[in-house]
Amino acid sequence: MPSSKPDTTLLGAVEVARAAALEVAEPGTVGDHVGAEAEGERVVTHFFACTAAAYPGWRWAVTLARPPRGRKATVSETHLVPGEGALRSPEWLPYVERLAPGDIGPGDRTPYVTDDPLLEQGFEATGDEDVDEVGFFELGLGRRRVLSAEGRERAAQRWYDGDHGPGAEVARRATAPCSTCGYFVPMAGALRSVFGVCANEWSPSDGAVVSLDHGCGAHSEVDVEERAAGTVDPPVLDDLALDVVEH
Repeated sequence: MPSSKPDTTLLGAVEVARAAALEVAEPGTVGDHVGAEAEGERVVTHFFACTAAAYPGWRWAVTLARPPRGRKATVSETHLVPGEGALRSPEWLPYVERLAPGDIGPGDRTPYVTDDPLLEQGFEATGDEDVDEVGFFELGLGRRRVLSAEGRERAAQRWYDGDHGPGAEVARRATAPCSTCGYFVPMAGALRSVFGVCANEWSPSDGAVVSLDHGCGAHSEVDVEERAAGTVDPPVLDDLALDVVEH
């Protein structure tokens, strides 16, 4: 615990602390004395500004101490510490948590996550031919793991809030939703009631998952307003007209 009565001998030993900092610091990187702090009984830490360009906001910290009835300050430790607003490296994150959508390229592979909350145990063969046929073929399972309820919810929310949901600019300007379009292919499973896949090559959403209330200008049942046919008079060439040119 910090001492309630700062040690005056240690508080006054600024030059002792500076000399200790100069011994470990790069030349010219120990700046002005910026304060001192009592760490405990007969223990004080002095702080000096660090003027190194690579460490803005950092400080040299030199801790001094003295034994009972001792009259001289001794150096306990010297190190560099971050001050308020100091430039610091970002918090370390495991590789799997640093990945962002779009980071995976050709040949890249993501690490296996054993306890992924977005996945759960898939269908396992039971040995019953009829049951297994339903599970593997009709339900489309047969995988080691499938989406968990949390995984489906997160995917659904991400898709619904994205460029192929109802909030997209193209959807807000559309005159009809995807649910009434002939190119809309409903999804299977629990997400069928909200999403499908666009199969219209003229649509900006072609091949993408779209919500039922998404939309675009390539709807199968929507047409542009028919305009009345116009006529354009052909140009008239007057061969009898003469232009008088003065020289």
